[in-house]
Amino acid sequence: QVELVESGGGSVQAGGSLNVSCVASSSWWCMGWFRQAPGKEREEVASIGIGRGTQYGDSVKGRFTISLDNARKTWVLQMDSLNPDDTAMYYCAAGPYRTGRCSFTSWGQGTQVTVSS
Repeated sequence: QVELVESGGGSVQAGGSLNVSCVASSSWWCMGWFRQAPGKEREEVASIGIGRGTQYGDSVKGRFTISLDNARKTWVLQMDSLNPDDTAMYYCAAGPYRTGRCSFTSWGQGTQVTVSS
């Protein structure tokens, strides 16, 4: 059973920064961050694929940065210029490539990010 453990998050005022980290028990080809706010659908925030680079959701482009350490078992989402719309539970995810796309099959428990105005 693969484990993903998130850390970080918390509360910050609008305009501030936070980061969330994920440590996996094994290496993956695709790693990412998703978020879900109450009453809203889950949204892909950022992902990184080995040999494919990074991708970001439109709402976070230019503000969030995903990075991966050399061991390929820890990835970090740096969140800058946060606004209240970024408030959500953030989940890390990982998985293999399938048919040329990332397939996220393992999920963390989630960590809360709250941005106040």
